[in-house]
Amino acid sequence: MDAADSRFPPVDGRVTVLPPLPGGLECSVAFTGHAVIATAMTKQAVYAQSPDGFGESLSPDFLRHLAGPKGWIDVTDATLTARGIGGPPHLAELPDADDHPRVRHARWLRTNVQVYGDERGLITLADGLAGRRELSIELHRTEDSSRGHGRSLLTDALSLVPEGEPVFAAVSPGNARSLRAFLACGFTPIGSEVLLRPERG
Repeated sequence: MDAADSRFPPVDGRVTVLPPLPGGLECSVAFTGHAVIATAMTKQAVYAQSPDGFGESLSPDFLRHLAGPKGWIDVTDATLTARGIGGPPHLAELPDADDHPRVRHARWLRTNVQVYGDERGLITLADGLAGRRELSIELHRTEDSSRGHGRSLLTDALSLVPEGEPVFAAVSPGNARSLRAFLACGFTPIGSEVLLRPERG
């Protein structure tokens, strides 16, 4: 939440270790020159692998150490944030979208998942990492991204968040179309993150 207000951890190359997230999840979050890791591991076990705030906290070997040999490791996402615009909502709730892959994924990682959308696609709003409000988007037809449908859907999604309140998104940097759409709609990068569901035996 501080990072959403441009108040970042010190650029000191260090790693802050916190308790694990609810629901069996853990994470490694990288800011500029500082990392935050939420895990059930002891600080000594984390520091023994020599992670740092300059990128090593997201290295494959360190993430596998966190997750254990059979644990699940999500992709590395760019962490973005914007502010809600409030006003009358521009999207209708979709109560019958539970079988959609985007919705199933959201429910596996987040709580209080709400689904909205229209003929362009759907968005989810949910409580995610550290309780923050998270937004995700998926168009029904990927070719529509070239027509501005992704940007217009994102703009409408921000009407579902009260004016001035922060909302976050985790976007794969390789998904350039999606990343460009979020940036064009006023989202700002604040770091990067990986979620994990460890299995350490």
